[in-house]
Amino acid sequence: MAHPERISLAQHLAAQADLPDGLIRVLESVAEACVDIAALTAQGALAGILGEAGHENVQGEAQKKLDVLANDLMLAAGERSGQLAAMASEELDWPCVPPEAQGDYLLLFDPLDGSSNIDVNVSIGTIFSVLPALRDADWSSNEAAARAFLQAGVRQLAAGYVIYGPATLLTLTTGKGVDVFTLDAEEGVFFRTREAVQIPPETGEFAINMSNQRHWEAPVRHYIDDLLAGKTGIRGKDFNLRWVASMVADVHRILTRGGVFLYPVDARNRDRGGRLRLMYEANPMAWLVEQAGGTASTGRGRLLEVVPETLHQRVPVMLGSRQEVETLVRLHAETV
Repeated sequence: MAHPERISLAQHLAAQADLPDGLIRVLESVAEACVDIAALTAQGALAGILGEAGHENVQGEAQKKLDVLANDLMLAAGERSGQLAAMASEELDWPCVPPEAQGDYLLLFDPLDGSSNIDVNVSIGTIFSVLPALRDADWSSNEAAARAFLQAGVRQLAAGYVIYGPATLLTLTTGKGVDVFTLDAEEGVFFRTREAVQIPPETGEFAINMSNQRHWEAPVRHYIDDLLAGKTGIRGKDFNLRWVASMVADVHRILTRGGVFLYPVDARNRDRGGRLRLMYEANPMAWLVEQAGGTASTGRGRLLEVVPETLHQRVPVMLGSRQEVETLVRLHAETV
């Protein structure tokens, strides 16, 4: 059954009078790339995209073939927009600076989140964030270009993700709430199907990789123990564990029906600051969650206020239904 209002992403963006034309073009270019990524994903083995690419990215992670293809599609689309001063990807050591870098915007992205799920046909996605380009930015070296991206998440102009699941959905904020668009694969166009998304303040679901339990810090162990105790514990109700190992899938579930997502710092990644990347994953997801009425924290402070020191900085991530994140923050404050 067709959605009663066929309002396209382009129409939705054009209707926002204070949204600059350049930013609209950047967001449209991201959507165009994601339409192509969705088509490749849907083909799977038929497109020859399964399996390893044979090398590692800057994170030291083995790249999948689709990681590389998705990254190339995002870079090409961003450059075509003509509005970008530079782009930064989780898959690249340094920013990509288009010739004559004169655009007003910086694009950051994780081209393929949840890569471990590609070969087993589980939902994966693309995460993106747009920052303002600094007027006095220096593009003369890799190091100088990287410094231009070191802005706190509160400076984001737009953020979102695309999830490649049974349907391909684009979830977006430009600072005026969260809207969801569904791809019409025949037309190659995203149409708005949900408006003003709100996360319930309470939840009965949590998402965390339980296999890391022995490595967690005390506040997280305490919190999860309370949830697992269910009705017999101090929380007085049962909680369900949900874990897809794809941040876009887990966050999309939270935006749809509530929940809390945790990827805390643990004994193995403490020296690196955590597991998830601040600017490619944490910041865009944190802003989406906040715009939908939820909360996002490192456990010891608001995620969006973390000022990055390096391009690929990692952080602890705790986001979702407000009451649960506030409980986690309290537990961290009580632990010296």
